[in-house]
Amino acid sequence: MSKKKKNKSQYQGNLSKSILDILRKDAGKTFNYKQIAAKLGVNDARSRNNIIKKLAQLAAKKQIEEDGRGKFKIAKSNDYYRAVIDMTTKGYAYAMVDELEDDVFISARDLNTAFNGDEVEIYIYNRRRSKKSEGEVTKIVKRKRTEFVGVLEMQKDFGFVVMSDPKMYTDIFVQKNKMGEAKDGDKVVVELEEWPEKADSPFGNIVQVLGKPGEHHTEIHSILAQYGLPHEFPEEIEEFANKIDTSIKPDEIKKRRDMRDVLTLTIDPADAKDFDDALSFQKLENGNVEVGVHIADVSYYVQPGTILDDEAYERATSVYLVDRVVPMLPEVLSNNACSLRPNEEKYTFSAVFEIDKNNKVVNEWYGRTVTYSDARFAYEEAQQIIETGKGDIPEEISIQDKAYTVKDEIVEAILTMDKMAKKMRSVRMRQGAISFDKVEVKFQLDEENDPVGVYFKTAKDANKLIEEFMLLANRKVAEFIGKQEQKKTFIYRCHDEPDEEKLVSLNNLVSRFGHGLNLKNRKTVSSSLNQLLKDVQGKKEQNLVDTLAIRTMSKAYYGTENIGHYGLAFDYYSHFTSPIRRYPDVMVHRLLQRYLDGKDSAKEEEYDEKCHHSSEMENLSSNAERDSLKYMQVKFMQDHQDKEFLGVISGVTDFGIFVEVIENKCEGMIRLRDIEGDHYDFDADNYAIVGRKTKKVYQLGDEVIVKVKNADLVKKHLDFTLIGKKEE
Repeated sequence: MSKKKKNKSQYQGNLSKSILDILRKDAGKTFNYKQIAAKLGVNDARSRNNIIKKLAQLAAKKQIEEDGRGKFKIAKSNDYYRAVIDMTTKGYAYAMVDELEDDVFISARDLNTAFNGDEVEIYIYNRRRSKKSEGEVTKIVKRKRTEFVGVLEMQKDFGFVVMSDPKMYTDIFVQKNKMGEAKDGDKVVVELEEWPEKADSPFGNIVQVLGKPGEHHTEIHSILAQYGLPHEFPEEIEEFANKIDTSIKPDEIKKRRDMRDVLTLTIDPADAKDFDDALSFQKLENGNVEVGVHIADVSYYVQPGTILDDEAYERATSVYLVDRVVPMLPEVLSNNACSLRPNEEKYTFSAVFEIDKNNKVVNEWYGRTVTYSDARFAYEEAQQIIETGKGDIPEEISIQDKAYTVKDEIVEAILTMDKMAKKMRSVRMRQGAISFDKVEVKFQLDEENDPVGVYFKTAKDANKLIEEFMLLANRKVAEFIGKQEQKKTFIYRCHDEPDEEKLVSLNNLVSRFGHGLNLKNRKTVSSSLNQLLKDVQGKKEQNLVDTLAIRTMSKAYYGTENIGHYGLAFDYYSHFTSPIRRYPDVMVHRLLQRYLDGKDSAKEEEYDEKCHHSSEMENLSSNAERDSLKYMQVKFMQDHQDKEFLGVISGVTDFGIFVEVIENKCEGMIRLRDIEGDHYDFDADNYAIVGRKTKKVYQLGDEVIVKVKNADLVKKHLDFTLIGKKEE
């Protein structure tokens, strides 16, 4: 990114907060938009216009005051703020306030029935400069959720649902007539009804019985329910989807660019059921090549204002649990009509690029197409072609009912696109992209969904080939709209720069393993991060370092205000390539078509809200996916309680050490009180515990031998027994 773009990214992630910070630092002093722009380090017309617009909005909200024409100052604070509650597992919370630099501490007694994620009003009664300010919740503005998962414990005429979420600090009281079919010990979903003023617990009613704790389907459905995610489609949605005419019609083909005679193929995981992207390849007479990135035209079938669109928007994403996929769209669309299956004509939305011998895009075209996939490859099959120059391809493949000998063409297409992808990746790395090739842990499951083995997935050339062309399409689509003279509302995938404090902490941590980061500037951070990720490959600390490095990154999100994508080193980036599983991609298709048709800009406020919802649902689904993996790890280790494992200390706290087993990446805890032979104290400065008598040290990164002490499927928690250090 250019220097100017870097400055923009520092404030545009939250422009309101940046302006309020400037005015708050000089309370009583007035500033005009030019002075604020100067303090933010921006001087382009678009940024100044955004500042003018934001100043008007803040004045309307009475957060700032206009003192003379075009001059603003911070409004006199009355110490009441809107905030979002972030609970800890210890019963107290922090209130996250957009306008304030630091979070506000809320003690357990000052929560006043607020739960994790609730939008609230708070009163700050103790302002501090050095430590956290303290406040209390004065009003619940909006509950984040009203349904919770727990286990029913019945008494004679009533019961309590004991919460599964460690951040939920109270059980929920249920009267006998509001238990439905639930029995003592069942895992249930309970709906919050009210919290009477003098009651110790809130009142609720049981709306769903999930089953007995510890049973596979109970626990998987509990994970979904915990995050408010559905596990099946309502009957009316399935009926609506099944009635959609999915046939390919001559009249519709005439409205599209017909690319059925261009060699087209898909490369996906071997077990994939939906194929939402395909690549076409052809040589041009001028010596250039044309590569088409063809994406399932979901927006053709999923029309705004329908119950199908409403359902897809609410879900916002498919959820990939360890044993199943919870799709965003019903199967008739996700696995059939919108899936670019081999030897079938499909409606697609395409980005077509003419690329010269220097790997430069010299022409680009966007629009609706009709395509025909000639061949389907698993990543492993495409990888074989890349590595050997040949593969198991039929001599003849039927294209539009005609037989062409295309074996050599397919091999040439894959090999050529592989070379192009490697050049594109090389350019990205030079420009400062971060290479997160994190090892994926996968389980082999039997018919009963029990884990019988663990394997690791790593990205090879075939994966990276697809990735680079998808990145190209996502970037170019975003540039195509974002660089237009007249600003148009669009959905960008945004990723801000990493937090400096987190980078310093990461550097301290990796130094324990003999690694280091150069934090001098943005370029040195990127290059040294890449070097770190490369250096740890195949080493005991790889998974730990990969995870910690990802945590230093800002969280990517969807937004209408483009700030670029730090991790990919792109000035413009969007999500265009996966509309079967991501709702933002559906919206991107609709907006792109709207502007290709010459229509005016869509309403920014409407899409701001949709972006926020999509980002939230993405976060919930990621949490559910993580929990399902943790559940399966515990289930796997449950059957290996007699085995000793070699692990690496992956975390150190004042109550225990975390150990990650090297051979399967399962992580468990050794509680300090359970370590025999000595009493251990926590040494925070050295990420270690130290024995009082023996002075024995266990430090982050040390290799240790452990055994499973307890595997709790319900809490998704592993306890280990420490056998000793590796060399012992």
